[in-house]
Amino acid sequence: MKETDREAVATAVQRVAGMLQRPDQLDKVEQYRRREARKKASVEARLKAAIQSQLDGVRTGLSQLHSALSDVKDIQRSLADVSQDWRQSINTIESLKDVKDAVVRHSQLAAAVENLKNIFSGSGLGGATIVRETRDLIEQGALLQAHRKLMDLECSRDGLLHEQYRMDSGNTRDMSLIHSYFGSTQALSDELAKQLWMVLQRCLGTVRRDPTLLVSVVRIIEREEKIDRRILDRKKQTGFVPPGRPKNWKEKMFTVLDRTVTTRIEGTQAGTRESDRMWLVRHLEIIRKYVLDDLIVAKNLMAQCFPPHYEMFSNLLRMYRQALSTRMQELASEDLEANEIVSLLTWVLNTYTSAEMMGNAELVPEVDASNLEPLLSPNVVSALLDTYMSTLTSNIIAWLRKALETDRKDWVKETEPEADQDGYYQTTLPAIVFQVRPAWATPARPGYREEAQVYKEEHLRNRQHPHCYVQYMIAVINNCQTFKESVVSLKRKYLKSEGEASVSLSQPSMDGLLDAIAKEGCGSLLEEVFLDLEQHLSELMTKKWLLGSNAVDIICVTVEDYFNDFAKIKKPYKKRMIAEAHRRVVVEYLRAVMQKRISFRSADERKEGAERMVREAEQLRFLFRKLASGSGEDVDGYCDTIIAVAEVIKLTDPSLLYLEVSTLVSKYPDIRDEHIGALLAMRGDASRDMKQTIIETLEQGPAQASTDYVPIFKDIVVPSLNVAKLLK
Repeated sequence: MKETDREAVATAVQRVAGMLQRPDQLDKVEQYRRREARKKASVEARLKAAIQSQLDGVRTGLSQLHSALSDVKDIQRSLADVSQDWRQSINTIESLKDVKDAVVRHSQLAAAVENLKNIFSGSGLGGATIVRETRDLIEQGALLQAHRKLMDLECSRDGLLHEQYRMDSGNTRDMSLIHSYFGSTQALSDELAKQLWMVLQRCLGTVRRDPTLLVSVVRIIEREEKIDRRILDRKKQTGFVPPGRPKNWKEKMFTVLDRTVTTRIEGTQAGTRESDRMWLVRHLEIIRKYVLDDLIVAKNLMAQCFPPHYEMFSNLLRMYRQALSTRMQELASEDLEANEIVSLLTWVLNTYTSAEMMGNAELVPEVDASNLEPLLSPNVVSALLDTYMSTLTSNIIAWLRKALETDRKDWVKETEPEADQDGYYQTTLPAIVFQVRPAWATPARPGYREEAQVYKEEHLRNRQHPHCYVQYMIAVINNCQTFKESVVSLKRKYLKSEGEASVSLSQPSMDGLLDAIAKEGCGSLLEEVFLDLEQHLSELMTKKWLLGSNAVDIICVTVEDYFNDFAKIKKPYKKRMIAEAHRRVVVEYLRAVMQKRISFRSADERKEGAERMVREAEQLRFLFRKLASGSGEDVDGYCDTIIAVAEVIKLTDPSLLYLEVSTLVSKYPDIRDEHIGALLAMRGDASRDMKQTIIETLEQGPAQASTDYVPIFKDIVVPSLNVAKLLK
């Protein structure tokens, strides 16, 4: 307390010091004293009030504690009394079991009274039963009324079963009794469901004739769906589910519709390949018509009979698409013929999404044909295309072989082949082929080349037969050109775009094959020519030739005579044939030079022989100019080779021989040492050292051929006489 007093005094001193800091404040001392006295009195009053309030609260709390203690003692005494009374009443509770059984019995009887009408009707009392009435209504097609009565029966049965389950779920005897009593209810439900599914199976026809019947079916299904939901909700609370629930009729409805769509698609096949070659075309056309008609009806009529959340049109579209895909897969897996594969792929890839089916204006905008999934996977389409190409190729090859066999029989006729409007020989094969077959189906594929080769070999065994060998070989060559022109024409006609056509037309495989056949045919004809020229070519560069042989005259006459027949060859091949004949005649002439058939003994002989070579070169040049007139073919180059060789032989000054030979080699870079040796040996005046020097010098700087140079000496083989012997 003393410490508190000291703190109070110190605080008071501090406050007084703060009030009396200036002299003029001394006049207000009395005023300050009164103010502080009032504050003190106020604080003391509040302090007294607070202490009094605390004392009152403590007093009240003590009073309540005393009261609570008294109440606890009273409760304790009451509990003791209740415990004593309970022990005394146990026997009394045991005697109330009969009352409990009576309550359960009363509850069951109350449920029975509530369903009294259905029970009496179901037992045959009071006239016709509900079961009979319901069955009659089902047979009459009054499905809504029948369903209403069925609902009443099911409600009575389910109510009794639920009450029995709630009171005594283990009493199987009573549960079985109720099941037995309402046993016909499930049969009625099945009969009604059967009628509903029959209506749904015919829904596309029903919606046209009697849409109210379809609406009734949908209403019944919706009722059952609501009952299913209510029973499933009650199951969560009580665990009880009536027999036959949930019925799931909405799900079954879609299953029935799906099966109906599948059956409708599969049932459109009206025939088989054995009875109708066009069975697949008819089958696909019926499918197209049925699907289009069904979807239009579904969109415009049927969808209005179902609640929006059923999305009936979308579901039907999905079912039809799946059924179509399944059916197309089945058809694709069958052993289809080539034309049937074309029909199937055309229908799947084109007709299905066209305006004739899924792209029809009446299905827009619900159906977007551009976004429909394909009916067949790319792998199946590819497999069908492979099968088609394989089958078609086999069929065409077999057909072409037969056509070629027929054409081959004409080749041995005694009469000449027919000519076209321009006078060119031809057979009927190109016309037959391109009347009925695509552009790629040329007879070059199934053995045209081989047949022409066999034809040639048979002729060479006996050149008197066939009588018109040359004419028919010309026809074979002309056929190749006809095939090429027809291929180009058909590709331009049938290929879709210009780019595709240009790429296809530039492909060399077919043209190359036909050109090869024509080239071999031209070679066979030239071989025929040179077989007749063989005897006269062997006279060249011999003593007989030097003394005045007319071998070249006969050669020119023979070649010209043959080329009068060859005038029936079409221009592209005729032009090549003239050039090849020209080259081969010159090559054979030069081969005669290189075979050392003659060796000139004097300058006069060399001069005479060289001049004769020049005359004959000009004679050959004139012949081939005449044959090539109008073709634009350069026929001078080959004959110039003979003249160049003649210049080497004609040279009178041996010292200039090296220069002349060098000029020859520079003009004809493919000339070889053995050719030079044979040429010098033919001159007969070159010494061994000179020959050796010329050859060795030329070997040191071989000439380079120009890009447009056509080799001629490379085909000339000098007889097996080595250079050393030629130099002797």
